[in-house]
Amino acid sequence: MLAADSTGPSIGHACGVFGVYGPGQPVAHLTYLGLFALQHRGQESAGIAVSDGETITVMKDMGLVTKVFDERRLASLQGHLAIGHNRYSTTGSSSWQNAQPIYRSVGDAGFALGHNGNLTNTAELAAGLGMLPGLTADETEFDSTTDSALVAELIAREWPDEPRSDGRELELALAKVLPRLEGGFSFVLMDDSRLIGVRDPHGFWPLVLGRVEGGGWILASESAALDIVGAHYIRDVNPGEMVVIDATGLRCELQYAEPSPRLCLFEFVYFSRPDTRLYGQSVHAARQRMGEELAQQSPIDADMVMPVPESGIPAAQGFARAAGIPYGDGLVKNRYVGRTFIQPSQQQRGAGVRMKLNPLPENIQGKRLVVVDDSIVRGTTTRQVVAMLREAGAAEVHFRVSSPPYRYPCFYGMDTGRRGELLAADLSVGEIRDYLDVDSLAYLDLDRLIRATHASPTSFCTACLSADYPVPVDLQVADAKRVLEAPEVDLTARTP
Repeated sequence: MLAADSTGPSIGHACGVFGVYGPGQPVAHLTYLGLFALQHRGQESAGIAVSDGETITVMKDMGLVTKVFDERRLASLQGHLAIGHNRYSTTGSSSWQNAQPIYRSVGDAGFALGHNGNLTNTAELAAGLGMLPGLTADETEFDSTTDSALVAELIAREWPDEPRSDGRELELALAKVLPRLEGGFSFVLMDDSRLIGVRDPHGFWPLVLGRVEGGGWILASESAALDIVGAHYIRDVNPGEMVVIDATGLRCELQYAEPSPRLCLFEFVYFSRPDTRLYGQSVHAARQRMGEELAQQSPIDADMVMPVPESGIPAAQGFARAAGIPYGDGLVKNRYVGRTFIQPSQQQRGAGVRMKLNPLPENIQGKRLVVVDDSIVRGTTTRQVVAMLREAGAAEVHFRVSSPPYRYPCFYGMDTGRRGELLAADLSVGEIRDYLDVDSLAYLDLDRLIRATHASPTSFCTACLSADYPVPVDLQVADAKRVLEAPEVDLTARTP
């Protein structure tokens, strides 16, 4: 689901997950609202699984939450417990079979799973199960190509042979599987009577715990989703922790692995909603501070500071305030066009730019502009934006980016493609400036970016910026695998 052009980033986030345990609550409707609040984390597919205590019903389809679900469908999902999922594919193709939640029957029981993230040891895990590369060993039994489905298979194979009187089969199987998983994962899982949340030991992706007024518990990828459903934030699920919620409340809080927090830094830069809180900090305020740091680091004489909407807005506000330059709008966004970065096709992303943004010539003509965005990945979108501004009469275009150059692929849950597709992988800032056709270009230094978060400098994963991978990855093997799996991308337009 990034460092990317906010008008059309070329990197996608893995997914958004949501879960609710709420006897007497409209759990399907709450899950729908939660997924709607998390729609920015994935737009390929949406799904909800609901349990009434005896049967788990799963409904999922391709498309946005509002396309997949309506009042009639939600009314058919009756129960006291539910999980939901928005998907952007990182492992596995964009298809109905790979939509989540995944359901797996085991004997007379069953469970459903939603996954945000990406595992790095899928090949080893699949080999251990005697499965073929591609995670499709027996198509009649295993018809998904995602690492999430592989996790479901692992859980099913660790399921206790004999039913337990306490019904704890799922959590016991999970306790055996979780230590074997490597990479990034935040899971929501359910059986017929329990809701479970899990984060990987590094906590690459957020997962929060909340309470619903009138009784009930919520798990969500972001705290903003709690606000939408009227829930109160309790705490983050800790890295390396499994929490289990049932009729007795928050019954189990198992620290299954030693925590070593490394939240993805781009949750602050781009992924999370601005009204979300991470590490106890306001994301919106942090983004404004990034703009202030950028103005102090790379000042410029100009007539107006403008954002590339919408994720560039807070940083542009901060830049303008710190620089003492008027803030204004130079681009109008069509709010009914989805985020181009989560369109699976590169051609779709490129066509979406003109549909999504239109310049305001009366605000641009003859002015020296400071244009602020959160990131640049492939650069094709940024180049189109600059061309639009020049066509509208801008005298100068100075581009400022509130994150460092994005040089290395992510293997924990961002869909970055391969390193050769990243504009800054082998180009200097000067070469990128020439390619974008801007008068000046500056990226925010990494130490300033981290300082703007007001969080501990050691609590982030910066692999995409620094090549410091918390979970070891064989870069040559992993990048070669991405070449084989990724759709063809025309890189000729990227080369200066």
